[in-house]
Amino acid sequence: MIRHIVLKNNLQLILRLAEPEDAEILLTYVNQVAGESENLSFGSGEFTMSVEEERAFLQQMAASPTSLYLLAEIAGEIVGTLSFTPGKRLRLQHAGEFGMSVARKYWNLGIGGHLLSYLIEWASQTGVIRKINLRVRVDNFPAIHLYQKFGFVYEGRRTREFYLHGQFIDIYFMGLQLDPPQATSFQELDGIEERQS
Repeated sequence: MIRHIVLKNNLQLILRLAEPEDAEILLTYVNQVAGESENLSFGSGEFTMSVEEERAFLQQMAASPTSLYLLAEIAGEIVGTLSFTPGKRLRLQHAGEFGMSVARKYWNLGIGGHLLSYLIEWASQTGVIRKINLRVRVDNFPAIHLYQKFGFVYEGRRTREFYLHGQFIDIYFMGLQLDPPQATSFQELDGIEERQS
């Protein structure tokens, strides 16, 4: 499912699923954003996956109906990514966690919101995913505000998750429940009509 969006500065954004052939350009993008943001769990030069390993990972993601690796592109350039992975065991497969990034020069254009909207719509249509989880630094206020806007709620706090510039930084756990609307059977509707008449 490819989505075309016009951003507020009139740039054309394309959201599409990652494919194994994207492995090399994806690694270039990941290494770029690693040096641009301190909100990721890895820094510049720390993401050491090879092109072959990345290709195999993307193949595995594409083969799973409840995994998602989403790319945001502008004029053929990757400007953002979102990956969602569910629990592997039967008792845990209804929930999963996502991670998201946007290239610094494209911050504040709403790309994160479009990626998140796609994730929620996709997850709701799987028929399996009933919970989306995330972790976010407690001082990443723009991200927290975005997640709250989409209905995510605080579920806990873990101390000392990050260590940067000689300081520990806590994270929040946040979650969004995806319960489908309750279907009403025709018999129930008939019963309501009979009682009202």
